[in-house]
Amino acid sequence: MAAVLMGATALTSCRDSEKETETIVKEVEVTTESTPEERGGILERAGEKVDSEVNKEIDNQIDQIGDDN
Repeated sequence: MAAVLMGATALTSCRDSEKETETIVKEVEVTTESTPEERGGILERAGEKVDSEVNKEIDNQIDQIGDDN
């Protein structure tokens, strides 16, 4: 009886390991349309924004000082 039970278990476990799995790989090409603001990395864009703000402040200070000539 024990031999029959062991044999049935062995055949059952072998049958389970024969399952085939299928792996599907799909290649997708992603294109993004970048605006001039989005070209370059995040540090470059942040630096440009800071530069523009600093330039505005400098222009305001120059306007407040006036022309001494």
